Amino acid sequence: MEKNNNFFAIKAISSIFVIEMEKRKAINSSLKVALSLCLGGAILYWMYRDFDFQRVEYVMLHEMNWTWMLLSFPFGILAQAFRGWRWKLALEPIGEHTRSSVAVNSIFLSYAASLIVPRIGEFARCGVLKRWDGVSFPKSLGTVVTERAIDSLLVLIIIGITLLSQFAVFDKFFQSTGTRVDEILRGFTSTGWIVTAICAIAVLILAYFLLRKLSIYNKVKDLFVGLLQGVLSVRYVKNAPLYVFFTLAIWASYFFHYYLTFFCFESTSGLGLDCAMVTFIVGSIAVIVPTPNGAGPWHFAVKTMLILYGVASNEALFFVLIVHSIQTLLVVLLGLYGWTALNFTSKKRNSENV
Repeated sequence: MEKNNNFFAIKAISSIFVIEMEKRKAINSSLKVALSLCLGGAILYWMYRDFDFQRVEYVMLHEMNWTWMLLSFPFGILAQAFRGWRWKLALEPIGEHTRSSVAVNSIFLSYAASLIVPRIGEFARCGVLKRWDGVSFPKSLGTVVTERAIDSLLVLIIIGITLLSQFAVFDKFFQSTGTRVDEILRGFTSTGWIVTAICAIAVLILAYFLLRKLSIYNKVKDLFVGLLQGVLSVRYVKNAPLYVFFTLAIWASYFFHYYLTFFCFESTSGLGLDCAMVTFIVGSIAVIVPTPNGAGPWHFAVKTMLILYGVASNEALFFVLIVHSIQTLLVVLLGLYGWTALNFTSKKRNSENV
């Protein structure tokens, strides 16, 4: 009897502990979402505190060329579709097969989910493939890590080329925002550089030993093995030229989805490809800040660059507000479509995948 009482007591304590852990996770997630919304909201409030919102309707109905906006939509859809097709290609070398429709719809859903909780979309789309096609979650997450690394490399190359061709404009941007790289670097003494290097090495060593310690647990070990397989999968892609094409097509579609909106407004229609590329790159960097679809940082960065190219401040505010709002609405609509389509898609019966 005493053993039974002890067993139930331990079980009750364990249950309470699990509940408390879940509560903490929920609270932390809620705080992250709240901070993200507050950050984006604060930037938007600061930018639009004296803005005439009543004029937005007039601009959209009477001054805006909707033909170009509608022409930009297919590129916004294709950017996500290409990402889904590329993902399917990356999964095949590691023995994971998904349907093209499921892969694409998971991307649609993931982008919409990230509007609610920034960065959650990466996990959401892996969960969709696991649920509908039985694809291993760790392996699919590994391929996501790979594609992010490849996309980051491509963006860095584009940034480098754009910086070299438009250095004077970027220098004005850094001066106007109070961010000069040379001043930041000058603030580092030789001792500061040494300390920074030592800290970086220490962090890497600590991470290495932590990973080794964690690997004694089978589930964690399996997770990292799956991630590694996913990361290395790109080396074994059967159709490498097609993978490269999808990668380039994704970013070309993103660019044209944005660039065509220049022709919607008189104030930006005369700006060339140089301005479009610079503002596109600056906006792409700004969305790294974890706010819903980059709301706030994207507005600020693009608006500042447009002003440097001669666009009036008020006109630049109209541009970033309307373009970002409409493109975000497209993401929402695609997410709803993806969710609906998935609910009408049969699930594969496969219990072998982890």
